[in-house]
Amino acid sequence: MGLQQTRIESLPFVTAELNYLAPTPGKPRTYAFDPPPGEPKSTALPEPHNVPIFDGRLIADSFSLDREGFALVKHPTIVKDYYDDNEVRNVYYPAVEAFLKATLKVDRVFIFDHTVRKRVEGAADIRGGGPRQPATRVHVDQTAVSGHNRVFEHLPDEAEQLVKGRVQVINLWRPIRGPLRDSPLAMADGTTIAPEDLIASDLIYPNRSGETYSVKYNPNHRWFYIPEMTPDEAILLKCYDSATDGRTRFGPHTAFVDPTTPADAAPRESIELRTLVFHKQ
Repeated sequence: MGLQQTRIESLPFVTAELNYLAPTPGKPRTYAFDPPPGEPKSTALPEPHNVPIFDGRLIADSFSLDREGFALVKHPTIVKDYYDDNEVRNVYYPAVEAFLKATLKVDRVFIFDHTVRKRVEGAADIRGGGPRQPATRVHVDQTAVSGHNRVFEHLPDEAEQLVKGRVQVINLWRPIRGPLRDSPLAMADGTTIAPEDLIASDLIYPNRSGETYSVKYNPNHRWFYIPEMTPDEAILLKCYDSATDGRTRFGPHTAFVDPTTPADAAPRESIELRTLVFHKQ
């Protein structure tokens, strides 16, 4: 069961446009770089829908990774410069690994990459062409296939044994500057997502292909955001779970334009770490 409906309906909310997947023939595909001549950058075309996005700060203590698929956590760090790749890997990675082990009570955490984003007006999100931009389409970073394959990609010598236990891909997302008012992150309540809403889509890199879920619109979806997040706060976001016992396995999310954002708000800057989380068998 999700959160009590009456409690949610009493929450303040904003109405904002979210970009779902428009119907498309064949499997959607998106190039993560400038596409070959004559190819569109993406066949995953947006289908915008205006939806209420509820203020989750007021009920943040009720959110659960196993139920809604996301959670708000307090996580101060000593990182001075998130744009310094060495500092992120040498200082932030170990801190997050220890934090996730303690918070999630898991056996092992393996951080496999991170992305720093800074919104630039009019910029396109093409890897290697300036700062990465907030992702403005409803998506899940992994699928049932690619989440499983991540273990073999990053830990090939141990993968066969590791996948015998429960495996999750958990992102830790936080603002670098705050309070964040520009392009906040919206998270879908996993209890309102139907399996048929998730459409496997190819993400094509220069040397490999990945797979993510695009998301079809469903009026039953329920959305939350955390207003004015500070750099001492983070969102845990489930992108894959090998458990098939009824828990939420995939957490759709997207950046969105908050209509209440002040005109002089600083552009969003954020960092997300992507982690493999292993439970005892």
